[in-house]
Amino acid sequence: MSAKIGFGGGWRWRGFGGFGSSTTTEQDYKEGTLVIDLYDAKTKQLIWRGIAQDMLSDKAEKNEKNLDKGVAKMFKGFPPSSAKS
Repeated sequence: MSAKIGFGGGWRWRGFGGFGSSTTTEQDYKEGTLVIDLYDAKTKQLIWRGIAQDMLSDKAEKNEKNLDKGVAKMFKGFPPSSAKS
């Protein structure tokens, strides 16, 4: 028969006479996501998906510029390289 010797254990809570305080802030923002899926018309299989995300502005012109940049960046890697050689 073996005996297990230990020095206490488990968690202990010690109060030090008070509670801490915390501050919470709230921030609203709008994020836009554009998803483009390309399918093979014959097989109806998804062949490529592009996703772009960005923060939206209150200015329509800025949103349009960012959308154009996002689409250009998304299609920069298109068509995907073929795994077949």
